[in-house]
Amino acid sequence: MSELIFEVIQEADGGFCAECLTDSIVTEGDTWDDLRTNVKAVVQAFYFDQIEKQPSSIRLHFVRDEVLACA
Repeated sequence: MSELIFEVIQEADGGFCAECLTDSIVTEGDTWDDLRTNVKAVVQAFYFDQIEKQPSSIRLHFVRDEVLACA
């Protein structure tokens, strides 16, 4: 596998949640740096016994939803 893609959303409390689009991998972090560290760690743990399947890169796709009032 060459790349894993995670969809990242920002929680109401300011933290971040990342969910892999292809595998059952989910993690979170209080800051963006925490999230990056946690994503790397959880991917390594997920593939600990399948070294050949570990991705060569991880993409964090940040999704932001914003509602604007039109009045």
